Amino acid sequence: MPKYKIFHFKSLASTQDKAKEFSKKGLSKAVVIADIQTKGRGRFKRKWHSNIGGLWISILLKPKDTGNLQHLTFAAAVAVARSIKKITGLNTNIKWPNDVHYEGKKLCGILTEGIFGKEKYAVVGIGLNVNQEEFPNEIRNAASSLKIIKKQTINMEKITQKIINEFFILYSNYYNKNKLEKILKIWEKHCDTINKNVIVITTTKRIKGKAIGIDKDCSLLLKTKDNKITKIIEGDVSIRY
Repeated sequence: MPKYKIFHFKSLASTQDKAKEFSKKGLSKAVVIADIQTKGRGRFKRKWHSNIGGLWISILLKPKDTGNLQHLTFAAAVAVARSIKKITGLNTNIKWPNDVHYEGKKLCGILTEGIFGKEKYAVVGIGLNVNQEEFPNEIRNAASSLKIIKKQTINMEKITQKIINEFFILYSNYYNKNKLEKILKIWEKHCDTINKNVIVITTTKRIKGKAIGIDKDCSLLLKTKDNKITKIIEGDVSIRY
């Protein structure tokens, strides 16, 4: 197990931003945790509600290769799904590309960002709803927490440690050894987007089709009604559960 250092804060604007600050000091394998984020964000700079009770964490890495950052998102999603299973017994699923959910309700989102300066870094942000009992109106119907599902308080320290350890196992054994296909195979076992009829909303269009798989770059392959295969690099997937 690689060594890493945890930096725990009561409150931060963003664990991602703090991790980026640490990269300027030459740190790596640094894990930034905050009890609350005041300016948490998800993909496409969306606001991420980061109140007390959730796990807000960013992992700063200095990988050998920063050309496959989406695989780090996939590894983090697997680490979360595995950890939830081991700590709570719940079988969660991954929705392409970065959501861990339970019966369609979102539990976790992941944001991976690259830092490309003199030195190259990656920051993997994980936001997991653990012990919240309620959510703001705008996401109440779409989100849930482990506590709401299990009807019991989850040990935050245990699930945090498990996620970090599971992630670093995947990172060390597969990502940094360029065994990216291993990450994809494990991820596919947890993913329930494949073989579903979906609607994908990208920044420019809305596409309906059947998700038939992913390619080696983690893009979603969508078969539309005219039997054409469309490669989706980035977008939001809507599935009816």
